Amino acid sequence: MYMTKKQTRCPRSVLFTSFLLAGFVLFCVPQTLTSRMQIAFTCVFRWPLSICRNISLVEHLENSNKDLVSAGEYLKLRNHLANVIEWLRREREKVEELSGFRDRPVWKGAKFVFADVITAFGISNERIIINRGEDDGLAKDQFVLSNNAVIGTICEVGSRTAQVKLITDPTSKIAIKIAELDVDAIMQGTGNSFTTLQLLPTKYKIKIGDIVWAQKKPGFLDTPVITGTVVHYEKDDENPLFWDVKVKPACDMDSLKNVEVIIMNLRE
Repeated sequence: MYMTKKQTRCPRSVLFTSFLLAGFVLFCVPQTLTSRMQIAFTCVFRWPLSICRNISLVEHLENSNKDLVSAGEYLKLRNHLANVIEWLRREREKVEELSGFRDRPVWKGAKFVFADVITAFGISNERIIINRGEDDGLAKDQFVLSNNAVIGTICEVGSRTAQVKLITDPTSKIAIKIAELDVDAIMQGTGNSFTTLQLLPTKYKIKIGDIVWAQKKPGFLDTPVITGTVVHYEKDDENPLFWDVKVKPACDMDSLKNVEVIIMNLRE
């Protein structure tokens, strides 16, 4: 026995109408009553809902633990990394101390004379005397280094001693360049453990921390070498078109114990 299309369509329309009426009735029910119904539903189905929640939480933790390690393992790995970094730093320092400047290609043809500081003198100890002189190949205007930085030049030479004029001496003037700027300037000592730059136009943008390099000088210095860093700058009071720049030496002048004098081989 077969049902007609009208007979199959009728129960569907009745079902739709029933759901529509039920929704309208629930919409009209006071909120206090619907809240009680929600609480009752939660109480009745709390146990099966908690089981499903626990299952999903366990699955999430299992998936997360695949990419995590325990607290003990984390500390072990962290300490190992810290030790490796410190060991690498110490080994790098040893390599730098052993190699020094002499293994660098830019110093090919140069000789380094190591000297001890005998004494410091002058206003604020702006000059030092070293225990090397003409007998060791020293001559006037040669550059003097300490801690891989230019600290001054030879100003007087004896047979076995020499006098070094530090870059902070008021009579010291050396050609320099700043960071990556395509500009040359003159750095002069101020006599108070600092130096200053002269006639640097304000059109050049500088900033605190910029490296100041001692410029190449034929026969004395074949490559720029760091000599200080910019610690302060402002427009010059007398001439606003130029910067008044304060430079701090790259080496601690108060703790000088030994230095290196660069002797260039002019024949090579």
